[in-house]
Amino acid sequence: MLTKKIYLISGFLVISLLVLAACGMKKEPIKQVELTISAASSLTDSLKEIQTLFTGINSKVKLNFNFGASGTLQQQIEQGAPVDVFISAGKKQMQALIDKQLVEVTQQKNLLTNELVLVTPIDDKRSVNKVEDLAKPEVNNIAVGQPDSVPAGSYAKEALTYYKLWDALQSKIILAKDVRQVLTYVETGNSDAGFVYKTDALTSKKVKVDVTIDPKSYPPIQYPMGLIKASKHFKESQVFFDYLQSKAAQDIFLKYGFSLPKLS
Repeated sequence: MLTKKIYLISGFLVISLLVLAACGMKKEPIKQVELTISAASSLTDSLKEIQTLFTGINSKVKLNFNFGASGTLQQQIEQGAPVDVFISAGKKQMQALIDKQLVEVTQQKNLLTNELVLVTPIDDKRSVNKVEDLAKPEVNNIAVGQPDSVPAGSYAKEALTYYKLWDALQSKIILAKDVRQVLTYVETGNSDAGFVYKTDALTSKKVKVDVTIDPKSYPPIQYPMGLIKASKHFKESQVFFDYLQSKAAQDIFLKYGFSLPKLS
C-alpha cells in the first residue's frame, strides 16, 4: 500500500513538473517598440494610410503620430519632447534642428514637394480667378496659416508680398494654427478664401481650387524628414525612415497629390 502511494505521489510530481515546463515554454507576447512621428498636418491622410502598410510588415513597431504646424513641432523637439522622426513642411524648421545638433545633416533627406493653391467654399459665387481678386470688396476675409510657425502660411505671405498685397490685405487676414485649420475655416464658410497646399484641397469635397499660385512667387515647398539624435529607438526609426522612401510609400504620397523631389 505504501509503495502504491509513493508511485502516485511520484506520478503527480512528474505531471506537475511537465505542466510547469510547458508553461515556461509558452511564447512571451511580442513587445512592441513605439515610435513617435512628429509630422506636418498636411501629411495626415497619407501617413495614416502608410501606417497600415508599414505595421502590417513590421508588427514589432507601433507608430504614434503627432500632427501639427511644423514650427510648433520643431519647438517641441527643441524643448525635449520624446520624438523619433520629424517630417516638416519646410526646410527652415529642419535646418533649425540641424543647427542645434538635434538632427545630423547626414540623417535627414528631402522626402516630398507640394504646391500652394487658393481655395474657396465649393458653392461660393465670388469671382476669385487670380490672386489680385482677393482685394475685391466682396472678399471679406482670407485664412492664412501663422507665417512664423506654419510653412503654408509663410509661403502664402511670400506670395502675397510678391503680388504687393500682404500689407493691403491685413484687415482681411485670419491667422490659423496650421494648414488644416485654414481648410476647415473655408469648408465651414468662416473664411471666404484660404491658402492651402494642393494636397489639402484634394482631400475636401467642400472647397474648390480657384487659383494655383505661381511657383515663382514663393520658395519651393519641400518636406524634409530627419532622425532625432535623442531617439531611444534609433534602429527602428531608421527602418521607418527608409520605408518612407520605398515605392510602396511613394505611391501613396503620389496618390494624395504630393510630388517627388527631382534627382540632382
